[in-house]
Amino acid sequence: MNVAPTTNLSVDVAIVGSGAAGLVAACRAADGGRSVAVLEKADLLGGTSAVSGGVMWMPNHHLMGEAYPDSDEGALAYLNAATGGRVPDERLRWYLTTSREAVRWLDDETLVRLATLPRPDYHTEWPGAARGRGLDLLPFDGAKYPGLTARIRPPTYFPTITMTERDAMAATGIDTDLVARRNAEGTRTMGGALIAALIASAEERAVRVVAGFGVEDLQRTTDGWTLSGAAGTVTARAVVLASGGFEWNPRLQEAFLPNPVTPISAPSNTGDGLELGLAAGAAVTTMRSVWGVPVLQDPAHVYDGHPSGRMANVELTLPGSIMVNSGGRRFVNEAVNYHDLNKVFRTIDPNTGEHANIPAWLVVDAAYVSRYSIGGTPVGQVPSWATSAGTLADLATACGIDPDGLTAAVAEFNRHAADGRDPLFHRGESAQDRYLGDARQPHPCLAPLTAAPYHAIPIRPGSLGTCGGLVTDDDGRVLDRAGQAVGGLFAAGNVSATVFADAYPGGGATLGSAVTRAYAAGRALAADLP
Repeated sequence: MNVAPTTNLSVDVAIVGSGAAGLVAACRAADGGRSVAVLEKADLLGGTSAVSGGVMWMPNHHLMGEAYPDSDEGALAYLNAATGGRVPDERLRWYLTTSREAVRWLDDETLVRLATLPRPDYHTEWPGAARGRGLDLLPFDGAKYPGLTARIRPPTYFPTITMTERDAMAATGIDTDLVARRNAEGTRTMGGALIAALIASAEERAVRVVAGFGVEDLQRTTDGWTLSGAAGTVTARAVVLASGGFEWNPRLQEAFLPNPVTPISAPSNTGDGLELGLAAGAAVTTMRSVWGVPVLQDPAHVYDGHPSGRMANVELTLPGSIMVNSGGRRFVNEAVNYHDLNKVFRTIDPNTGEHANIPAWLVVDAAYVSRYSIGGTPVGQVPSWATSAGTLADLATACGIDPDGLTAAVAEFNRHAADGRDPLFHRGESAQDRYLGDARQPHPCLAPLTAAPYHAIPIRPGSLGTCGGLVTDDDGRVLDRAGQAVGGLFAAGNVSATVFADAYPGGGATLGSAVTRAYAAGRALAADLP
């Protein structure tokens, strides 16, 4: 149950943040007999993990079995290609070994129930690429734990289906009867299922889970740390910062990120843990990096009192769509994985000094609307916040796009799409591109735009979270600028610097790296805390 914030609470380990990283570290430390408290500043638990797809990218583990053969050698080759040599082999090997151990522990020792997701890695052309490295969550039955799911953040927009089900329904639409039934039963899926299972596992271990406890100050003491805020004070021998990134902090966005982003994570991610770590002497790295994603943003969509949005990767992949900039030009393979696609928004036009591809628009025709949902609207309907016109030139004028540029771009795209080709950006040529396409069509990712009226929907550079932050060792110990451990201070998740050096090897790399480092931190605390 939630524990009311209590002054003078004393524990072995205090965890700041109740997302997957914080809860995994809490459970693993408690396995070593440590007394643990999880402190969450929001009134609902789970952070960004609870609103996420919940997928974890973890190579070569026991759940892959014979269906998805893998090897450390293959995974290492793939990670070396993905990170471009920026991450030492020993750290990549650490990730393979530790993530595999974390999967076994989750499966054997917690209530988390996992299933392999048959997605390909994001770059199937690279050596060592494979299928099945992503892990999905089976639905969590809230009826078995009355009141638990009500304590967890609701999804921002994901319906109550698994990611495997979502992938299967990408082109055909969501099974609304299934969703309604699960909602009535209090079931959670995706990241909500992960968080629910971890909270139940933590409380079985007597971990104290405290909502509404924001940590505003972190001070070192002779034998540990004091954490204080408006709700009270906690003393601990060790602290794990797991409070998420800084994507919802405009001041920190402006200070570090190469372009503005629209976050679609938990609005409580304002960089608190990052700034606590900096004040304690921590070093930081890769601060310009985000877990990027193109975003559709309905102006009426509000979450936690803040404008929010949703991933646009499915809409951009399906046939009969293109994305253009204000010059009317395509600038990327629209079906490429969302993290790498989002990087093109950083590009600066040297003639103007402005971002070359901000703003951007998804452009579709009437045939596309008749087949697919856009931003959650029913199939056959156009979002109220789209711009529509009878001709491409009129559509461009209404949006502030160069009419000649858009007309020429669509004509060029149509000429090749009719033959199932995209010589400009090679859209649809990889298995990853085609995975979220529409297999019912002549080509899963390509079709000409020929049926009026035409529609344009703004696409924004977005973020699932920042991924630059505190420097740690492999066990999650926070390091100072001299590379020395800041005694008793650990970090995991998006408050810490990414394991992958701004690369995104496959769907679930965000949670995979967060859970792996959190597991290592909890394991170290279980074994080594005096």
